[in-house]
Amino acid sequence: MTIMRGETECQTLRAMSSVLAQSKHIDIVINGQIRAVPQGMMLHQLLSFLEIDPARVAVEMDKAIVRRPAWNTTPVSAGSALEIVQFVGGG
Repeated sequence: MTIMRGETECQTLRAMSSVLAQSKHIDIVINGQIRAVPQGMMLHQLLSFLEIDPARVAVEMDKAIVRRPAWNTTPVSAGSALEIVQFVGGG
């Protein structure tokens, strides 16, 4: 099976690799669990790092909903508490 990735996704993955190579880790809380993630990430990079499809989630950070247009400019800081809710289909 071949996975095709768009140029924007590839750019995000390259940027994430750069962040991973030169950063330390910070502790954040995701859905009630402490996770160590690279410091210096923006919210959209965190979702990619966690392998979460951004098209199917809503994100709350420190008890405030973060709207999708702000994901590229919202930094993830040490101690941040996130709730990531994934939408599922069914019937």
